[in-house]
Amino acid sequence: MRQRLHDCVVEWTGAAGQALGNKVRSTVPFALGEPRRGLSKRFRIGLGAVDPAHCIDQPREETMRRGVLAILLLLAQPAFAGEKEKLYSSTLDVRTVLSFKVADSAAQRMLPEGWQVEPPNTGPSKGSNLSVVLVDQILAQDAEGKPIDAVRGAALVIPAKKQGMEKAVAMVIGGLFSPTSYAPGPYSNFVYAKADLDRKIHSDPAGTTRVEESWSFTTDSGDSVQVQIQYTRGVPGRANVEALVYSGAKPDFYRVYRYEQATDVVRSTATGTDRAQKVSFKASGRQLTPLFDGSEQLISITAIPWYSRQIFLPGS
Repeated sequence: MRQRLHDCVVEWTGAAGQALGNKVRSTVPFALGEPRRGLSKRFRIGLGAVDPAHCIDQPREETMRRGVLAILLLLAQPAFAGEKEKLYSSTLDVRTVLSFKVADSAAQRMLPEGWQVEPPNTGPSKGSNLSVVLVDQILAQDAEGKPIDAVRGAALVIPAKKQGMEKAVAMVIGGLFSPTSYAPGPYSNFVYAKADLDRKIHSDPAGTTRVEESWSFTTDSGDSVQVQIQYTRGVPGRANVEALVYSGAKPDFYRVYRYEQATDVVRSTATGTDRAQKVSFKASGRQLTPLFDGSEQLISITAIPWYSRQIFLPGS
């Protein structure tokens, strides 16, 4: 028997209904015909409910059009789950990351109570427990797309895990940043530092590209990070990443990063990669010396020539 398509009302309930003010109704095509035995009067579809009692005969084309609309709404269901997240800002950066193995006791002392250092056990930074993330921000915008101060600095990040967590997260334990408006920063532990950056890129006729970078950050109290790197550029890998980044000063606070980046692993003790011709790293001062006492080992260097990020604040 040929079935007749009818139009059924979809009433959005649950999280979707709340997000839409419980006022949105859509329609889906519903086939009515014999036999109908065993069919309940109400059907659940995702977050919505279809009630045959509300079916109204409609032309087939109109019914199908509305059916497609309802399916699109259902496919958008994941958006409702993140409805409470709030876009904070967007940035475009050039970065270089140096990952170290420092004394376990020194790294552990930088973490709040209840947290443990959790080094990665795979990848080019395998075994590292502290990263110095050098940031050269090209563009920064607020949630409305208006320009805000771009920052330059060095963030100190430890891979850490709290009891009950499935995997380690990045915990920012401090940083030296410019301009002054960025201190103490979103993680409440940045200090203002004068920034001096230099980057040179040279490509020869054979297509080989060499990069030279110089990073210098110095605070008024004497803390300082000085980095000079020279390397041959490789073929970068491209990836989309979502990460939660926590504050070492306020461990209950975190931000959600969603970003796309291109990464070039210049050096890695785990993979045996080494295209660095020159590496010089110096960290000094009251806050940095306990971590960098001369016993630290450089595990990896990762150049990130392109880092496009959206930052979200979690809902309450």
